[in-house]
Amino acid sequence: MIALLNGRIAYKTVDHIILDVGGVGYRILVPLSTFYALPESGQAELHIHTHVREDAIQLFGFGTFEEKGVFTVLISVSGVGPKLALNILSHIPTFELAAALANSDIARLSSLPGIGKKTAARLSLELKDKVAPFLAAGGDNEGTLSLSTPDLLDDLLSALINLGYKENVARNALKSMEIPPDSPLETTLKAALKLLGK
Repeated sequence: MIALLNGRIAYKTVDHIILDVGGVGYRILVPLSTFYALPESGQAELHIHTHVREDAIQLFGFGTFEEKGVFTVLISVSGVGPKLALNILSHIPTFELAAALANSDIARLSSLPGIGKKTAARLSLELKDKVAPFLAAGGDNEGTLSLSTPDLLDDLLSALINLGYKENVARNALKSMEIPPDSPLETTLKAALKLLGK
């Protein structure tokens, strides 16, 4: 199963990209948050969810580990397919969605396209406990990456923008933090979110 792809962006449109990985072009469906975070051309790395159906194999790509995780828990709910989950993530930042699910914010959830009050209530009931790791991502997740500080700062900035923060606000928050070299991405992101939440 494909879990991560790193390659050159060969084609980019609002709902999908084609990533050239060693001469093979992978068609990857992406939410708007990931689409806007990707460069127009050049290299890109995406966390991949491989969805297998009887008639097709589809790849869904995400800019952050958390976004992929929330997508995975969304499609675990009966009646929520990958396209609806992708649509949900295109209209609400990951952290805000996880908070709405954890807090049973039915009004916020039912304001999303394709989600009525009954579906919102079911999502909240079934996912309330499952989204807790995405509200307080720890440093020992399987997807934790240790990165050098310049790369880490770029990834953190991208993650915070994906979560709905303005670039200048996110950048100022990161500048005020002391980030040791080789800090795990998820641990540092948690600290940045705590700072921004004050």
